[in-house]
Amino acid sequence: MVKFDLFFKLLTEHNVKYVVVGGLAASAQGSSYLTEDIDICYARDKENLLRLAEALQLLHPALRGAPAGLPFRLDFSTLRAGLNFTLTTDYGDIDLLGEVAGLGMYDEVVKFSEELEVFGVTCRVLTLEGLIVAKRVAGRAKDLRVLPELEALLELRRSRKE
Repeated sequence: MVKFDLFFKLLTEHNVKYVVVGGLAASAQGSSYLTEDIDICYARDKENLLRLAEALQLLHPALRGAPAGLPFRLDFSTLRAGLNFTLTTDYGDIDLLGEVAGLGMYDEVVKFSEELEVFGVTCRVLTLEGLIVAKRVAGRAKDLRVLPELEALLELRRSRKE
């Protein structure tokens, strides 16, 4: 079971810069989509990588899908050398994305985000527009299935503003 609330509190306590993306962002934007993991796009500046590594080390991260016992250490050097990581942690499965397909790196992704409350924590969450672009570019079956609902939610919001 994913401990969403504890994860976002941990990132907040460590002042990590991130944007919630993926299924959780879709849910926060009103989608009925249910997710079993956390996807975030994180800033890749030195200070943020240090804070993110420090926070995640507390959760005993391991590479998801890797052979049992494979040595892995999530620290500043690992984060700096890599980009996207799929992890299993004490709080559940977490995907760290240095880049979101169709949107780019954190500095671009944050332009497609807004502040929302997620599990009691105010954080940056991908907008419906950003989600639609990212899901369309990703092109996976699960992403394409949620597109009509996201587009309908966006149309509904736009019609309410008129």
